[in-house]
Amino acid sequence: MTDARHFALVTGASSGIGLELARQLAERGYDLVVNAEDESRLLEAAREVRAAGTEVEAVVADLRSPEQTDGLYERATASGRPLDVVVLNAGVGQGGAFTGNDLADELEIIDLNVRSTVHLAKRALRDMEARGGGRVLVTSSIAATMPGSFQAVYNASKSFLQSFTEALQNELADTGVTLTSLMPGPTETDFFRRAGMEDTAVGRQDKDDDDAAQVARQGLDALFAGKDKVVAGSAKTKAQALANKVLPDSVKAQMHRRMAEPGSAGQDS
Repeated sequence: MTDARHFALVTGASSGIGLELARQLAERGYDLVVNAEDESRLLEAAREVRAAGTEVEAVVADLRSPEQTDGLYERATASGRPLDVVVLNAGVGQGGAFTGNDLADELEIIDLNVRSTVHLAKRALRDMEARGGGRVLVTSSIAATMPGSFQAVYNASKSFLQSFTEALQNELADTGVTLTSLMPGPTETDFFRRAGMEDTAVGRQDKDDDDAAQVARQGLDALFAGKDKVVAGSAKTKAQALANKVLPDSVKAQMHRRMAEPGSAGQDS
């Protein structure tokens, strides 16, 4: 990799928003380390990103494992090049009733969405603070702003990430290090299929106005502008985020239920 170019790490980069974040960082002149668990999809994603003329190293690692999380960071920093940008995007969801879901599936959400983000943030932010500069983008969600009936652990994980990011913004003020929270709404990705939510209203709804490329572009624009957060996506998503600021939690929980309850795709809204 070429030292004169900027350098970034992107997790969850094999598809969806993560792939678009990596692709658009490459178009902005960044060499990259990209990560995901699925080797075949990650290698294909790395080939796509290289089309922008950048150097890309693909590191397969399951970030639910602390050892593999450490291994990813060691690989990303092995050359001695500082990471100018770290994108903490890896995440997973699980739909369904909390009492009906397998405990192992719910704990995987916590391990990936919460624990691995804290783990990598600890490593990256210590290095950035020591050298007086760097940017971190954390993929949160507008789900962070509402109780997630039938996605209870997922929404709670995003609420954690939102609070975590905002606290670190305050701690690291005036250090030259910035953190930005990326808050998309329901986006046209593979998320809802993987979360077992294809029979839900939110899983079936039209997401053509909330595509991953648009979300990534808005997120990176906010990152490089030094903004604390950005609600990314369509005007509908932005309106939902504004409404969530004033609606009571009980109302938001019932709204979420209508969108996320299994079988809701066939119900009248």
